[in-house]
Amino acid sequence: MTSKEFNSKQGFTFSKHVPEELSNFDRVFDIFKDLLTHTSGDIEEAFEWLDMLDKEYDIFNDEYTLQDFEEDLKKRGYIKQEDPEEGNSGQGKGKNVLTPKLEAALREYALDQIFGKLKKSGTGNHRTTKTGVGDERDGENRSFQYGDDLSVVNMTESLKNAQINNGIADLRLTEDDLIVEETKHKAQMSTVLMIDISHSMILYGEDRITPAKKVAMALVELIKRKYPKDSIDIIVFGNEAWPIKIKDLPYLKVGPYHTNTVAGLELAMDILRRKRNTNKQIFMITDGKPSCIQLPTGEFYTNSYGLDEMIVNQCLNKAAQARKLKIPITTFMIAQDPYLRQFVEAFTAQNKGKAFLTGLSGLGQMIFEDYEKNRIRRI
Repeated sequence: MTSKEFNSKQGFTFSKHVPEELSNFDRVFDIFKDLLTHTSGDIEEAFEWLDMLDKEYDIFNDEYTLQDFEEDLKKRGYIKQEDPEEGNSGQGKGKNVLTPKLEAALREYALDQIFGKLKKSGTGNHRTTKTGVGDERDGENRSFQYGDDLSVVNMTESLKNAQINNGIADLRLTEDDLIVEETKHKAQMSTVLMIDISHSMILYGEDRITPAKKVAMALVELIKRKYPKDSIDIIVFGNEAWPIKIKDLPYLKVGPYHTNTVAGLELAMDILRRKRNTNKQIFMITDGKPSCIQLPTGEFYTNSYGLDEMIVNQCLNKAAQARKLKIPITTFMIAQDPYLRQFVEAFTAQNKGKAFLTGLSGLGQMIFEDYEKNRIRRI
């Protein structure tokens, strides 16, 4: 395999491709990060899986052992000894716990896996197609119109016009000479990502929660890098719904829950009501039908068999309520059952949002592309 470079005088020149050599630590670290995501941050279980993989694929050798890797993790600040006085607090199990540095590394790894290598390129913003007096120069020029702000007048082009129209000897700048440089407004986006953690996310021999976690971590990292002025909130929903912090994502697990989509939508809309920016949206990752609501008495009404009319109607009402608040909902449905597709179509029609019936492999790319499209909105 060769690599090629372009020389403007000589054309293309080819050289032998030299593969990048990874250190022993970096080679194992990528495998370890993937295992940590699967084990929900349980370091000891990840070490056990790593040991099993070593026996089959010879990951370690006499020069670099599993114990060496563990020591490197500690030296580099990725794991630390758990303080017995503080307790576990839900972050990993056993004597070792993840540090914030490793939590950030997991988000970056998820981003690289799903969205490819993205370089941070300054402050990113969501731009609309609306022109006028905005925040950022567009590069397009037009003639001055009554009411235009003088701050957007392109003096260089205007003086050039004056010279052409009046000559140097009688240089005069008139309104007809003025040129305005177009600008674009920048819009911020507030996103709530809803993740279904009902028991069906691990049923039928398919792990659906791990890809959902990876997508969430990647989306958070994407926004932090590329659109730092945007906001993203993560909520999970089972029998109830509650917000989680970004640092909690690696530890997310499925519970013995039904699917209370209504509670998730209520919490998502409540969060977005408090956001001041114009552009708001909800992304919902779910694999099944809504099967639970909370009654006014506080009791839970559940029905896992088919689509319950009372539960469905409440979901449709929430979709319509979000539409009135101008909050579009994009549903990523990890299911292909015809009756569930009908429900998603009805739900989407009530909200005037979008729906994707997707498998697990394309989930991340779909969310990324949809986020990129949604960021271009008219204020």
